[in-house]
Amino acid sequence: MITVSAPGKLFIAGEYAVVEPGNPAIIIAVDQFVTVTLSSAQVHGSIKSAQFSNYPVYFKRKNNALVVDKRDNPFHYILAAIDIVENYAREEGKTLELFHLQIASGLDNGKGTKYGLGSSGAVTVATVEALCLFYQLPYNEMILFKLAALAHLSIQNNGSCGDVAASVYGGWLAFSTFDQEWVLQQIEKISLKELLNTPWPKLAITPITPPENLQLLIGWTGTPASTANLVDQVQQSEQKDAYQIFLQKSNACVNALIAAFADKDLTKIQEKIIENRQLLQNLSQLSAVNIETSALNQLVEVADEFGGAAKSSGAGGGDCGIAIFKDANTLPFVQSAWEKVGISPLPLHVFYKTQEDVHES
Repeated sequence: MITVSAPGKLFIAGEYAVVEPGNPAIIIAVDQFVTVTLSSAQVHGSIKSAQFSNYPVYFKRKNNALVVDKRDNPFHYILAAIDIVENYAREEGKTLELFHLQIASGLDNGKGTKYGLGSSGAVTVATVEALCLFYQLPYNEMILFKLAALAHLSIQNNGSCGDVAASVYGGWLAFSTFDQEWVLQQIEKISLKELLNTPWPKLAITPITPPENLQLLIGWTGTPASTANLVDQVQQSEQKDAYQIFLQKSNACVNALIAAFADKDLTKIQEKIIENRQLLQNLSQLSAVNIETSALNQLVEVADEFGGAAKSSGAGGGDCGIAIFKDANTLPFVQSAWEKVGISPLPLHVFYKTQEDVHES
């Protein structure tokens, strides 16, 4: 039996701009996980998840292909992950097998409502790694990222795959996404194995270290949001020139924020978080997309009263907000004030991978 866990994520800065290749964002991995358990099977394989009442989807093999019973199938990202890894396995000369896949998620509120912590990215990464171990395929963190990104790309082609990077690498990351058009062109020209071992244009994944006194709080608005739909709405805005100006200003802001992390300048970090929030508010106005909801606005205003710098996280429209403080003694007061206005403080921390979490074969 193989068990693999992958952490969820939260965006700190650079949202929306990061979906364009080469534009930077800062992302963290959080200490809540999706866990995939894989065991060998004989007659048929299955996929089931507690999130879907453990109702299994069954599959068999026909002509060396996976054939799924498509009735009531909620597992698109998992099936995409299986497909891409098994293509890799074929190229490595492996015999495809049946298996049972069990998914457990800690990235929701226990009732199936998501917090916006990147569950699709985490389940894709965990599934990919479990299958790489199952088929004894050679991989490292970059290959794991690329396999999971290719699976994601086949389902959602307007995302940055930043959640995938956070689930693979952990910690605080500076991230810029790859040129998707180039990758899609290469898929038609070269083998998957060659694509995995070729540098992808504009992709950058760099660990960063926060100042020791940086205090991070995460609040949940109680309202889930659809990242894909919100990104679609922004990208379909007719304000093309204004959108390009937003991209330029976001790049400058996030690059300055990354530099502030390198300098351990917490004051500058807070200033740039506030600036990034203002840029997202401007984007909201020009695209008519409600990024910072009234609940997120309250989250920000409370944090500001206690000397924090706060903003929406990810696509906004609900889900979570983040706040950065200098004084740990302030945090209980912020959490109490958040609760009074309907914001739920989440007991999340940044998750760092240890050497034991890193598989290279």
